[in-house]
This record gives sequence, C-alpha cells and structure tokens, in this order.
Amino acid sequence: MKTILLIEDDVTLRENTEELLELSGYYKVITAANGKIGVAKAIEEVPDIIVCDIMMPELDGYGVLEALSENAATQFIPFIFLSAKTERGDIRKGMNLGADDYITKPFTEEELLEAIESRLAKSSILQERRESSQPTEEEGVLRSLNDLKNFFDDNGKVFEFKEDELVYKEGDNSNYIYLVTKGAVKCSKLNEQGKNLTTSLYKEDDLFGYTSFLQNQAYQETAIAISKTELVGIKKSELVNVLQNNHKVVLELVDLLTDNLTDVKDQLLDMAYNSVHKKTADTLLMFAERINRKPEDPIKISRYDLASVAGIATETLIRSISKLKKQGLIAIEGRNIKILDLEALKLVE
Repeated sequence: MKTILLIEDDVTLRENTEELLELSGYYKVITAANGKIGVAKAIEEVPDIIVCDIMMPELDGYGVLEALSENAATQFIPFIFLSAKTERGDIRKGMNLGADDYITKPFTEEELLEAIESRLAKSSILQERRESSQPTEEEGVLRSLNDLKNFFDDNGKVFEFKEDELVYKEGDNSNYIYLVTKGAVKCSKLNEQGKNLTTSLYKEDDLFGYTSFLQNQAYQETAIAISKTELVGIKKSELVNVLQNNHKVVLELVDLLTDNLTDVKDQLLDMAYNSVHKKTADTLLMFAERINRKPEDPIKISRYDLASVAGIATETLIRSISKLKKQGLIAIEGRNIKILDLEALKLVE
C-alpha cells in the first residue's frame, strides 16, 4: 500500500481529503497541518507521494518543496500542489520549483485520484530505471555533450512558453537547468541605473539556466521566450548526480561555459571599440544565427532588444538600421527585419 503525505491547513478539507483517499482502498494517508510539520513528516516517513497546499502558516507550499528538493531522501518524491490559486504565474512558479502536478480547488475525487495514480506510476518507472541501471562500457554512460542533451530529451520535464512570456526572473530559485528544443530565449539583467541589458541569447539545442552546481544560488538574470518556445528542464540536483558519474561530459560542459565567456568578452570588445554601424550589423547577424533556422529568414525582435545587445541607444540603432536599409543590406516590414545580403552585412565597418 502506497503512503500519501497530505499537507493542508484547512481542517475540514484535510479530513475530507484524507477520508476520500483512504476509502479508495489504495493508500495509507498521513497528514500535516502546516508546511513546517509537513517537511518534518516527509523526512521522517519518506512517503511515496506528497499532496500539499500552497497558502499555509509557518511555511508555505513553495517553501516545503524547496526544502524537500534539497534533501537526498525526499528530492525524488512526486509532489502535487493543491491550491485555490489559479493564476498562470502561480502555476508556473510551482512547476519551476519542481512540482509534478497542480490541482486547483475545488477538485473532484476523480481528478485527485488520477493525478496521484499517474504520478506514482511515473515515479515507479523512474525508480526502477535508477535501481536497475548498471553502467557498463557500452551502456548507461554519457560520453559527450550531445549524450547529455539526449538525456534532457528523455528525462526532462517539458515547459511551453508563449512569445514574451517569462521563463524565470533574476533572484528565483535555480532548481532547473534547461535545454531549448523549440524557439529561442533571451536573458537580461538590470544594471545599477535600472536599465535592462540583454546578456545572452539561446536558440534550439542550447543549454541555459546554470548558476552554481554546488550551492543553492538563485538565477543571476531574467529569461524570457523570444517566440513560442519549448524547453525541457532537469532538476539541478538530478543533473549533479549524472555529472558525478560522467566525467567526460563535465569536461565538455566546462568547454561550453568557457566558450560562453569568450563570446561575452568578444561582445564587450565590440561594444567598446567598433563603430555604431558595425555594432548594429553584428547584432543583426547574432540574432539571425540564434533565432532563425536560416539566417536569411525575417528576424522578429524589438528595436530595444537589438539596442541593448549592441550596447547603443535605441534611437541610434534605429538610425543605423535605416542606413543599412538604404544600402540594400536589409529590408524592414513592421517589426520584422530581413537580411538581404548576408555576406555584405558581415563586411560592414
């Protein structure tokens, strides 16, 4: 019989839900009246699944999930949020923290049981894989960064975002590292003057979201989907376990981080020494490479984002774009910019 930990501060709802689950005949139910008690019981009992309210005294549901994600004994327990909060931002925050599902109040018996059964089934399958996998020279070992990306595809949680939708903001808990499977993501950071500067762009097959692998460090920048985007995310704690057993992948990941730092240095040098015209051309080429499958496809990006990457004022960038248009290097259709002569744009001084 599976054990469920139900964390809910509403006495009536807690008792009714407990009775509902016990009458189903499949589960043993233990309960907690607030988040602080819930964390203690989860560590003591190590249940098969946790159903947890969000708004509670002592410690809210988000805090419960964060605490359990940092504990080796509880980090893989399926976690379902149960709450009256239905705003997309609340749901997104819960899923970004690592929740497996989200049920809104009021809910039906069928909805609750189906969510629990599906998450228990998934957990059982993943647990069997972890216990049965014995890495050999030919099987179970990640030999390259490409193998790591395949691991993301096979084991990651899928996240979908609309154009201009927030993926995470600076200061959020960095529980997930992401692989872009569709679309593109822009990362930015506020400077001391409160100006939002674009720091990096990620296209399909790029990894992003990594801060410290060893410390519980928050995201250092804000990530926003540039277009309709699909990501797969792996919990940082799970990725650390994978990397500990695959040293070749660690070396390739170090190379990737080194390349990223080199790109940033090159961008800073361009911002410092290149002409405004060349900065604009190079930025258009960068966005074309990052966003488009084909560099000649139209770029749909705001002038503000282009300017922040180029390191120039928006008004200056607009004048420079107009000059490139007059030279026949690009075409402008509303917000879209299309590169007409790729090679010539590379030679702009």
